[in-house]
Order: sequence, then structure tokens, then C-alpha cells
Amino acid sequence: MRPGLAIALLVALAAPSLPVSAQTALPPAPYANRQLDDPAQEAKANALMHTIRCLTCQSQSIADSDASMAADMRSEIRERIARGEEPEHIRAWLIERYGDWISYKPTAEPILWPLWAAPLLLLGAGGVLVFGRMKKRGSRKA
Repeated sequence: MRPGLAIALLVALAAPSLPVSAQTALPPAPYANRQLDDPAQEAKANALMHTIRCLTCQSQSIADSDASMAADMRSEIRERIARGEEPEHIRAWLIERYGDWISYKPTAEPILWPLWAAPLLLLGAGGVLVFGRMKKRGSRKA
């Protein structure tokens, strides 16, 4: 095997593993994986973190995610709660910054009322159709 071909083959085989071994130059967030000293504050932070969606994973809360973005958000929440901010104020800030999608807790804004009413309307329409069919069937047999 020619030396140039061997080097090219070695680089081609090693290239996919390079991003895996790369590390970020930023230090980890201080409260990403460290709990607050006050158990009451940590309970508030933990409850809030379970209702905030991870921006990277999108199917996990930031409390359950190992993504670096989730770690940064956990740290931010813990720092704000340690400073005395209320969880709902922090949630409002996160929603303002990232949009309604970030919160697992649904909102009841008037623009969403049709979305909440649609299942009830569809169930009602289905009930009317079933009742009408049963009434027709009953009148045919009589």
C-alpha cells in the first residue's frame, strides 16, 4: 500500500471520531449539576425544571436532559431562585425569551380557546351522528 493512500485512509477513518472527542472551551455552569443549599429553594427549582422543555432534546424536560443547553438553563433557574425570584416570574422570562413552546404547562390565552374547545365540539358532533344513525335504524325496524 502506498504511504499517501495509507495516510488518507487513516484520516478518513479517524475523522468521524474527532467531533466526539472535542470539548467546549467554556467552563460548566455553576449550578448545572449542583443543588442549592436550601431544600425549599431546590424543591422550587426542581419543580420548575420539570415543566421546562429542553431546547436541544425537545422531548425531555431540562431536569432530565444531559444537553449542555439544559445544564445552562438549570443553572440559570437555580441562580435566580437563590436570588429570591419566584418560579412563575422565571417561567414568564423563559417564555418571553424562547416562546410558549418551551413550557410544558399549557396556557389559557384567548387565542388558544378554539384549540381547547375542538375536542369537545368533535365529541359532540360524533354523539349527534351516532344518535341520528341509531334513531334511523330504530324507525326502519318499526
